Amino acid sequence: MYRCLVGALALVPVSPVLAQEADPPADEGVEGRMLDDAIVVTAARTRLPASALPLTVDVIDTEALERQVQVSGSTVDAVSALLPSFSPTREKLSGAGESLRGRSPLYAINGIPQSTPVRDGSREGYTIDPFFIDRVEVIYGSNALQGIGATGGVVNQVTVGAPRADGIAVRSLAQITLPDGFDGEGIGAKAGALLGYRDGPIDASFGATLERRGAFFDGRGNRIGVDGTQGEVQDSDSWSVFGRLGYELASGARIELVANRFELEGNANYVLVPGSRATGTPATSERGMTLGDPPSNTAELVSASLTDPDLGGGTFVLQGFYSRTDDVFGGGVFGTFQDPTIDPTGTLFDQSANRSRKLGGKISYERAMPGLEDLVLTAGFDALFDRTEQSLVQTDRVWVPRSDFRSLAPFLQGNLALADGLVRLAGGLRYENVELEVGDFTTLASYGAVDVEGGSPSFQDVLWNGGVILEPIDGLRAYGSYAEGFTIADVGRILRGISRAGVDVDDFLSLEPVISNNREIGLEWDRGPLSASASYFWSSSDFGSLLVLRNDVFEVERQPIEIEGFEASVDWQTPLPGLSLSGGYAALSGRTDGDADGLVDEDLDGANISPDRLNLAADYEEGRLSARAQARFYLPREFNDVATATDFEGYTLLDMFVAYRTDFGEIALAVQNLTDEFYVTYDSDTVRVTDDSRFFAGRGRTFTLSWRGAF
Repeated sequence: MYRCLVGALALVPVSPVLAQEADPPADEGVEGRMLDDAIVVTAARTRLPASALPLTVDVIDTEALERQVQVSGSTVDAVSALLPSFSPTREKLSGAGESLRGRSPLYAINGIPQSTPVRDGSREGYTIDPFFIDRVEVIYGSNALQGIGATGGVVNQVTVGAPRADGIAVRSLAQITLPDGFDGEGIGAKAGALLGYRDGPIDASFGATLERRGAFFDGRGNRIGVDGTQGEVQDSDSWSVFGRLGYELASGARIELVANRFELEGNANYVLVPGSRATGTPATSERGMTLGDPPSNTAELVSASLTDPDLGGGTFVLQGFYSRTDDVFGGGVFGTFQDPTIDPTGTLFDQSANRSRKLGGKISYERAMPGLEDLVLTAGFDALFDRTEQSLVQTDRVWVPRSDFRSLAPFLQGNLALADGLVRLAGGLRYENVELEVGDFTTLASYGAVDVEGGSPSFQDVLWNGGVILEPIDGLRAYGSYAEGFTIADVGRILRGISRAGVDVDDFLSLEPVISNNREIGLEWDRGPLSASASYFWSSSDFGSLLVLRNDVFEVERQPIEIEGFEASVDWQTPLPGLSLSGGYAALSGRTDGDADGLVDEDLDGANISPDRLNLAADYEEGRLSARAQARFYLPREFNDVATATDFEGYTLLDMFVAYRTDFGEIALAVQNLTDEFYVTYDSDTVRVTDDSRFFAGRGRTFTLSWRGAF
């Protein structure tokens, strides 16, 4: 299908992002910045090449994604492993606290948002199987590309496209995962197949995957503790189905329909055994029965689009979508769930479920101006309707009332090339008209059973962006930019925690939006065997949103936030045939005003910013053989709070991948944590440091053997 859609700058929304028909026109993985003029990043919502946009972009192509998913198991783990500015994952189903440049990224599938900012369930990393993902595009920094949510950037997963030629094409996968000790309970397996068909203007693809994951073991050979509340990836089953239909009209326009369903559910074969922080013993698991429904995640998506690349000399795009997520969390006899009118003994068991559905549409038109072909203008309109609620499923109580979020946003964008492309100016604006509707409700008994008067708080704001790109010589690019993004604080956490009588939602200050900005300067080189980049950025939000632990539950606190960081990457094609070396580095610092003294001088904690990191990798490909070795150095970090126990000690992980292409498919072996390093995860080491039940080790050495075929 037609390459991308509409837009003119990658800092403000422009047009819907659709799956491309063929493989991406990039040969590189994430280690090199996407600088070639032929490369179009669909997440940037423009047909202009990445080199025409004043921002930092990374693209994880098909081959790099397949390798990394085999090493780490999921798309979000692959992104985290490859991008130094992305925080270490929790290695759990929940992605709470995971960040890009110290802020939350917006996850999207073909440009369709998967995040649920109204009541953040933190499951957006598990909404589609990576087998159906062609590549991942990452745009760094606060922006309003896709509307709400991209305060840290955009992580766009582009799904597989149509077969290149007429006929039938089949892709298949079979793999088995083994822990270091080859324990039977730790064995996992996965199978998947995708059938594609093309006949002239008609094409279709249908596929399915099925995966079973066993128990996880740490570097000392012990079972890793299960997170029975937020949910687990280990000891779980998942399945996914995917479909795509496309039709190209005689005029060159294309109609496309994409559908996806993904479901992951824990098997609940294990219960948590708390560890001991005093002795350095992480939590483990033992076989046992779990009360209630097992934690699970279900996501469904349907989208339809019409793209005409030559309507009146420009590109017209119309897209509509519907998505739904259902997140079930584990239960317990928690104080928050107790209600003496239901169970006066104080032993009431309950669990929550977060349900969200989105309905949206996008329309845009992009073209070069007649008589001034160096100026590309884009105009469009985005609409999003999000309905989210959280309930207690065992007692049918409302924890977070139904919240209806509505966003209507027209935008205008321009990109002007001067001096035959030596200089480019880019800029534009997006007008956000947002309303949040909440009905009257009563909080849980643990919050005082307070009656809260609903309302419809709203805001309107213009989000600006602008930038300049200089290319003084072939291969050298410099840029500077400013962009604004927005989100809303986790409304669900705010509303459910109200304990003061007489609160009117219309006047509740904490529901005001988070307006963040990203100021950035960057320098990139891509010539001959060497490509390299360096960028410095700083961002701030006067009324930011932080997760703060109170009474064993994370609540939202509104504080000013300032973040700055430095990023660098290098990719060298060595003189040795088939061998390339790459590296990446990121250093971040973040501050807030936690004591409200007017000084932004307190470090953001581990739940809100990631450690500094250095990545090194070597890739080799010759004939039918390919291999990769990579190292991730998570550097120590100290926080200027009174609790030195929150300081991060750091750790180093080595991974390996080797593959051989045969006449009947590719056989590959991946090894995660090659040296069987014992480590405590970043989240466990820096957050809730007095809770022995939240003290989790990371995964030890793990082998994955796979076969991939294409026919």
